[in-house]
Amino acid sequence: MGTHAQNAEKFLTDQERAAWFNRSIWYQRDKRDAQSKSIQNWEELRDLASRIKAHTLANLAAYLEEFAAKAEANGVQIHWAEDADAHNRIVYDILKRHNATMVVKSKSMLTEECGLNPFLEKRGIEVVDTDLGERIIQFAGEKPSHIVMPAIHKKREEVGQIFEKHLGTPLSGDPVFLTGEARKHLRQKFLSADAALSGVNFAIAETGSIVICTNEGNADLGINARAGVHIASMGIEKIVPKAEHLGVFTRMLARNATGQPITTYTSHYTRPAQGKEMHVVIVDNNRSKILNHPDFYEALKCIRCAACMNTCPVFRNSGGHSYNFVIPGPIGSVLAPMYDIKQYRDMPFASTLCGSCANVCPVRIPLDRQLYRWRQIIGKSIGKKFILASAGKILSSPVLLSVFESISSFLIKNFSSFARALTPWGRSRELPQIPEMTFKQWYKKNGQFKR
Repeated sequence: MGTHAQNAEKFLTDQERAAWFNRSIWYQRDKRDAQSKSIQNWEELRDLASRIKAHTLANLAAYLEEFAAKAEANGVQIHWAEDADAHNRIVYDILKRHNATMVVKSKSMLTEECGLNPFLEKRGIEVVDTDLGERIIQFAGEKPSHIVMPAIHKKREEVGQIFEKHLGTPLSGDPVFLTGEARKHLRQKFLSADAALSGVNFAIAETGSIVICTNEGNADLGINARAGVHIASMGIEKIVPKAEHLGVFTRMLARNATGQPITTYTSHYTRPAQGKEMHVVIVDNNRSKILNHPDFYEALKCIRCAACMNTCPVFRNSGGHSYNFVIPGPIGSVLAPMYDIKQYRDMPFASTLCGSCANVCPVRIPLDRQLYRWRQIIGKSIGKKFILASAGKILSSPVLLSVFESISSFLIKNFSSFARALTPWGRSRELPQIPEMTFKQWYKKNGQFKR
């Protein structure tokens, strides 16, 4: 998998692609800024969104119970999953009862997080991602490089090559043609699917409804075309208390994600269609741990708009695949160590701490402060304590300081090239020329140094 630095170095070997990726991502930031200026009370809206999320997280158990009770009263079957494995097994058991062999899935970061696709495929169930970007990277055998635009790293000519290989279409870089071919291909899948899988953008406790936001309508078509069962995967943090609160977040989501006033489709699902089943799998998968952490609980406010990624200079210049966690960028760098601090210990350092991510976050998550806090936590090691304690003793003793000055000067003069090669920091820098003697030695040689 490699570290973030190693993956970023690999990404940057193609400077032309890296520059193109940077421009493409910054274009989304520009559109977000234009939309923010179109709303007079934009900052007040951010404050309101943040307060609603804070209130919800403080009363999360009560709102989850209210949502589950209302949804069950509407005929929805509710399931609770403690972790990714439990989620995947619940989904598989439902599909198995319905003898499903092929399912259509709309974009869901939670199912990516849980590894649902490979889990089902190993058990003989074909999973078709119906979001166009997701389908492209599914054909390519890759992970999403962005949570809103999963195939943003692919150029249209590359998409043409992928379609030629997997769909047998004529080689083309025309986006209109490619979109039309994808539509024909996916329409056949919609009309023959046994079940539909989806994520959940928002869940309303007051009504027991879930809300799914898309620009392609693929979630709606998958759920309503032929599938006899709809399974929605939902993280516990997706709850909003009342229907009146939903408008705050739908106004923020699309504007921050793609620079639109609203997504093309904002669909509410409250009960199953006649003769069909609707299931909602409510997933924890480490979220309770995050909720109970005083430094990082606010990360659960995230509405997955990706505004922090679109503005982050590190993300824009290192590519989404440089992050090993399912969610890249600043928010991913905050969440990942909560899952495995050893595996993801490098991610909080993939930041300039410029604060741009916090400045654009629609729910005011203090991402820069959280990243800095992770650095403090990860940096508290026995090795670092020993080094700092040793440095303190040396700097407080004139004799020891003189000895180490002489040693360090000798090493730098004779082994500087070797020393630079040991670290990425050193390899990218030229050390200054070392003088023949220290100031103390010069002063003593000139006969003016007195103890």
